[in-house]
Amino acid sequence: MNKTDQMSFFGFESDVAATVTQTTMPQVASPAAVTPLLVHAAVAPPEAMTITTPGDPEAMAQALAHHPDFRVLRRLVPRTDYGPLSGQATRRVIVLDTETTGLDSKSEKIIELAMLSVLVDTATGLPAGPVTIYESFEDPGKPIPAQITEITGIDDSMVKGLRIDDAAVTALVEQADLIVAHNAGFDRPFVEARFPVFAGKAWGCSFQGIDWKKEGSGSAKLEFLASERGWFYDAHRAQVDCHALLQVLASPLAGGQTGLARLLTGADQTRYKLRATGAPFEAKDKLKSRGYRWDGESRVWWCSLSSDTLLDAECIWLRAEVYGQRSARVQLESMDSRVQYSTRLGLLTERAV
Repeated sequence: MNKTDQMSFFGFESDVAATVTQTTMPQVASPAAVTPLLVHAAVAPPEAMTITTPGDPEAMAQALAHHPDFRVLRRLVPRTDYGPLSGQATRRVIVLDTETTGLDSKSEKIIELAMLSVLVDTATGLPAGPVTIYESFEDPGKPIPAQITEITGIDDSMVKGLRIDDAAVTALVEQADLIVAHNAGFDRPFVEARFPVFAGKAWGCSFQGIDWKKEGSGSAKLEFLASERGWFYDAHRAQVDCHALLQVLASPLAGGQTGLARLLTGADQTRYKLRATGAPFEAKDKLKSRGYRWDGESRVWWCSLSSDTLLDAECIWLRAEVYGQRSARVQLESMDSRVQYSTRLGLLTERAV
């Protein structure tokens, strides 16, 4: 099952208060002939919404795009080559997506795997050179639930007797410096259970590893991120989701850095899971409003921190606001990119606050 349906919006609405007119156009074969599909009109008068389609859809799209009351979305065209290499320093990134029979990696199975392997220029954060594409179905050995077929379009007849090529996957993954998925906490356990090669690789998550709300986005959902950049696509199939993610991550963030560059930098950092052990009951509201989550099994409040600086600041806050300046020890789980988003534990230690 595509996990994007399980990810929540940040909780604030898009700034596009629009009437939407949908016109179906022929699908194009090349980036030079991108076809508009959706036209958003913000405050146009009713007569402006009545448009006679001219012979050249691109001309119509360009005219509307220059009008302040319209926004044009174009069908996302997969890119298979990002231009010539010129000897620049690069790192190889694999963008990955899975479709599965359900959400639990312990009991459910992969039915489709797609990977895009591409070099990323370390100076610019942009993809470079050709894109290597791998995609395959796999028979899960049991019927695909009807709701999964409804979401993905994948049915039993499409996967019957098929198996993902272990050798091809291993050869591709071994070359990678970083594996990226949109909600890696979903995909990583599935692919690690099926292909051991993934366990030794650094992983990045384009959903959790980038603060999309801080970047000005209305949602962290992939379809929404693509729409903000002017694209629409047929979601919930692994390969097109990968192409959409790669193009979103190749776009600049608010500070000019690309998403790919942000994730490559994050891959070299350690994340911490801080457990506020022994926190008094009366501090629960403070912890909850601070963003801590309750672990019912371990009966402890915890939060995730992405740097040593944030960890130091959090320990100071805990001592002042939760433990009342008394001595306390909290539990830390240190996770590098080879453990993050997997089901494996990081290094467990304690720290005084």
